[in-house]
Amino acid sequence: MPSGAYDPEATERKWQERWLDENTYDYGDAAVDGDTVFSIDSPPPTVSGSLHWGHVYGFTLQDFVARFERMRGESVFFPFGYDDNGIASERLTEDELDIQHQDYERREFQQLCREVCAEYESEFTEKMQALGISIDWDHTYRTIEPRVQRASQLSFIELYEQGREYRQRAPAIWCPECETAISQVETEDDEQPSHFHDIEFQVTDSEESFVISTTRPELLPACVAVFVHPDDDENQHLVGEEATIPLFGQSVPIIADDRVDMETGSGIVMCCTFGDQNDIEWYQAHDLDLRIAIDESGTLTEVADEYAGLDRDEAREAIVSDLDDAGALLDRRSITHVVNVHERCGTSVEFLVTEQWYIKLLDKTDEYLEAGRQMEWFPEKMFTRYKNWIEGLQWDWSISRQRSSGIPFPVWYCAECDHEVIARKEDLPVDPLSDDPPVDSCPECGHDEFVAEDDVFDTWATSSLTPLINAGWDWDAESEEYAMEHPEIYPFNVRPQGHDIISFWLFHTVVKCYEHTGEVPFDSVMINGMVLDENRVKMSKSLGNIVSPDEVLEEYPVDAARYWAAGSAVGDDLPYNEKGIVAGEKLLRKLWNASKLVDSLTPEERLDQPELKAIDRWLLAEMDDTVRFVTEKLEAREFSKARDHLRSFFWHTFCDDYLEIAKERDDESAAYTLQTAHRRFLKLFAPFLAHITEELWRELYDERSIHNTEWPETLGLDADHEAGETAMAVVGALRKYKSDAQLSLNASIDRVDVYGNVSGFETDIQRVMHVESLSTLDEEPEIESVVTGIDLDYSVVGPEYGSQVPEIEAGLEVGEYEVDGESLRVADIELGSEMFKVNRERRYTGEGEMLEAGDAIVIVQN
Repeated sequence: MPSGAYDPEATERKWQERWLDENTYDYGDAAVDGDTVFSIDSPPPTVSGSLHWGHVYGFTLQDFVARFERMRGESVFFPFGYDDNGIASERLTEDELDIQHQDYERREFQQLCREVCAEYESEFTEKMQALGISIDWDHTYRTIEPRVQRASQLSFIELYEQGREYRQRAPAIWCPECETAISQVETEDDEQPSHFHDIEFQVTDSEESFVISTTRPELLPACVAVFVHPDDDENQHLVGEEATIPLFGQSVPIIADDRVDMETGSGIVMCCTFGDQNDIEWYQAHDLDLRIAIDESGTLTEVADEYAGLDRDEAREAIVSDLDDAGALLDRRSITHVVNVHERCGTSVEFLVTEQWYIKLLDKTDEYLEAGRQMEWFPEKMFTRYKNWIEGLQWDWSISRQRSSGIPFPVWYCAECDHEVIARKEDLPVDPLSDDPPVDSCPECGHDEFVAEDDVFDTWATSSLTPLINAGWDWDAESEEYAMEHPEIYPFNVRPQGHDIISFWLFHTVVKCYEHTGEVPFDSVMINGMVLDENRVKMSKSLGNIVSPDEVLEEYPVDAARYWAAGSAVGDDLPYNEKGIVAGEKLLRKLWNASKLVDSLTPEERLDQPELKAIDRWLLAEMDDTVRFVTEKLEAREFSKARDHLRSFFWHTFCDDYLEIAKERDDESAAYTLQTAHRRFLKLFAPFLAHITEELWRELYDERSIHNTEWPETLGLDADHEAGETAMAVVGALRKYKSDAQLSLNASIDRVDVYGNVSGFETDIQRVMHVESLSTLDEEPEIESVVTGIDLDYSVVGPEYGSQVPEIEAGLEVGEYEVDGESLRVADIELGSEMFKVNRERRYTGEGEMLEAGDAIVIVQN
């Protein structure tokens, strides 16, 4: 073994290259028994920028699972993908090249997207490999590649044939910035400053008026009704009348409806087509007129008369100004309120009537909820998020997008009757803009001209198929049924992902896979949190608190970052903390140096188990407990508990205590124990510290990768755990005694008496701590409890005794007080037990100095 210090930079680079060259993590195609396969449906990162700490954290947790299960004898399927067919990749291309997709012919812009994404993907692959993630890179996919396009279009066709999809012209959630429909899952709440406007409406053909409070006066031209709650006695007389809309003049009916919020504004509300979900419900329930005042780009239409052509913000200010001039604006007050925005760009959404494709969800929410219950959740609490999302669904899933890049719908429409013509399965993938329909004439009306669908799939409509994509799901024309190339990996053993995309990726994957296979796609779900800054604030460019992984990994080893990643309970957010990475770096040095010592104390060949001495049996029995604990915690995905227990046992019990004893010995029992324990430590650390354990294992023990060796099993040795723990505590107390007395660890001690069970360990204590004479005591030494001080609870004493407090303090200062049971008498005042706390110290009254070692007592005479 090299004699110098550990060189992480050279070592980590070496093994990252060797793992790739040797196909260390290759799944291959030989595994066919599903019982011996462990499959991971790893999340394909959205190609929207560079590697960030969320990627490092999430994929490192996945790697802990992969390495652990691989060492337990499983054939691990751990693929990698890139999600590069959606809005995020388009926006990346637009930003990178300073262009707009509308300025290019579709296929030309798609090619630009592919080129930009390819550069980022190549860089991302290199950085992921530099993290030592044990991915099988031969199973890499991209969500825009032809194979995936085929799977996505097949999914559409099968759901269409099942009656689970429909096309409808209806109100849809719309992003004016991206100029596309989006689904409910792609929106998020954002608290923004705004204004409440109190606007006077006239009752048509009457002198009477009423007030409506709104944050969106620019929707006045789209107003089609006014609503009053049936229990609103004050305004009930208005029901049945008509109202005239200020500035725009249209008359609209005043209707009663119990969806009116009587506590907001004046309690009377206008319905505009469309401002929110309530407007849509009213429009459908009361068969109202349709007035579209805002178009796809957020610009006011001809319905808005003189305001047409203004964007919605400009129109709002112009209309408010004109309302004021007309005397119809009664008040304007600042507020903050929650606005629905597109999560991709932060733009406030609109509700526009457009023709979109949908997947039915609302009729099967109970089934999708039950599917979630069939999966094991790590942590269990995350199921609540899944459940809450399903129970809060209001819309079916809109899967069509009006963008330039993406997977095309395999659909044409009859130019005469609009009949839908679907591509043949054997022709997929197709692009209707460049490919001919599968028929010469319309099956419905016989017309021979067709219109190609130019919409593309929502990216989640494809990424929700990752389990089927990885399993090689396809249409078998010969058998005329769907089949999988790798059925042994499906359902997947685990879906790892962040908690922020439970409603995006997880829910939609359950929906798609459940509909296609009738099965839940995962046995378990592992949900990780987000990486925060050191102040527990979410990292973002706008806040300037982003820490680049590249900068950190230039200074610290990858294994140190892996150690940090194991520092939080799965599901919890993890603050980036340099101290955690430094702690990992210190552990690497400790492991390296301890390994060099073990190497110097043991032979090259592997030893058979001899007759073990008590302390050696004890160390290996304690090691069994650690093996059990770490295994249980890794099975439960409790990485931080596994890591912390393993580190503590290695650092304190093995290095600080046992190694100090073993290096004073020269016998076969100690050598066997050192070798056995060290091999097991390397294996237990291997999922966390992937590089250094590989270096040490191959240097000291085997040419085969440690990551393809067997996970440790317990040895089943019996030992006196209590006596061993007490002996280690005695050694620790004596070490501290020498340090406090500024004595070297090799300095001799004349005599030590121990009151406590150290049976069988006496010689080891003597040898390691250089004790001339050691005896065990049958009776506890003479120890008395001495009062060393009194602490007052001033929150109770102050209000009760006020000006007498100084006298009480003076009495305590000079020791003129008496403690009697639960009362304290001082300065002629008796204080109850709730007013004070007695500080006591155990003092030894015999010869020598007393040390406390856990439950044991040590008397040193030197």
